[in-house]
Amino acid sequence: MAAVETCGIGAGGTGFMAAATSKNNVTGFQRKGPRAGGTDSSGSRLVSIAGTRPSVRNGQLLVSTGLPALDQLLGGGLAVGTVLLIEEDKYNIYSPLLFKYFLAEGIISRHTLLVASAKEDPADILQELPAPFLDDNCKKEFDEDTCNHKTPEPNIEMKIAWRYQLLPKMEAGPVSSSRFGHYYDVSKRIPQELLEASKWHGFFLPEKLSLSLKVEHCSLTHGYLKLLNFIQSIIYEEGFDGSNPQKKQKNILRIGIQNLGSPLWGDDICCTENCNNSHSLTKFLYVLRGLLRTSLSACVITVPSHLIQNKAVIARVTNLSDTVVGLESFIGSEKETNPLYKDYHVLPWKPLKTEQLI
Repeated sequence: MAAVETCGIGAGGTGFMAAATSKNNVTGFQRKGPRAGGTDSSGSRLVSIAGTRPSVRNGQLLVSTGLPALDQLLGGGLAVGTVLLIEEDKYNIYSPLLFKYFLAEGIISRHTLLVASAKEDPADILQELPAPFLDDNCKKEFDEDTCNHKTPEPNIEMKIAWRYQLLPKMEAGPVSSSRFGHYYDVSKRIPQELLEASKWHGFFLPEKLSLSLKVEHCSLTHGYLKLLNFIQSIIYEEGFDGSNPQKKQKNILRIGIQNLGSPLWGDDICCTENCNNSHSLTKFLYVLRGLLRTSLSACVITVPSHLIQNKAVIARVTNLSDTVVGLESFIGSEKETNPLYKDYHVLPWKPLKTEQLI
């Protein structure tokens, strides 16, 4: 939200308040914003973070999903503090691609990643991320930023105007591409140097569970409870909630959760219609949304909705998500041989629900 600035107009007069009445009579301009060594008390301003942009509709901070066409469908990108739910296609071929695009975009933008899965090791998922298509400008930008980080600055004092000498020094931000949204080559893997320079946290459910662990009675499955505690600790400890001032440049936490609601997470909503944990997934999403709303984070979740027996559970999960996108594969259907769809393998995503924060 842009801060409101007022002109120096008196309440009862029509002329501007002359700055020449000041004792020093140096200039008629006053610098707006935080003073040197101080904080801005004039109001909150929209933070500038690499890999983000404000929405032209309501000023929300947006991040790219890694697919420019999907960003356009969502109104410019995925709003920070929201959940994007992807309903997996029947053969689980194309939903993992959207999931990996989202994570790969975070690597390129130098965002912090949190990858959670009960099926694959997060380290293996990152190794399979697609390589980005970088034009000459982006490559040059990456090379220059890398050189600036590796090459020490020479001990040379610059002569600058006296009025800027008291301003705080700006530290170089993380190496990232200023472009919003990229295209990716699924036939190639993301460069290893980008993975090594990235910061990520992995949650692999089999490693978090213990056979000798006594599970207390709770409305959430033990896997969901463990994941919520892990997400909460990352958000609070690394200052994504804003409670602990970050000395370094602010960043975005991208959360990716794979195959949520599947039996691998200890949930039985895919096994029977009258399941015992019918409210476990919905309670997890309710608490997760509360964590996202108060932090600089965005989340993408894939759910095998075609396996969920109880349609009422699907309706509740949809209502608890900010944006829901469904995918329909042509494999095994009449559309596979339909000449109208000969150039496609999956039905263009159909937005089942799109909301914006108020």
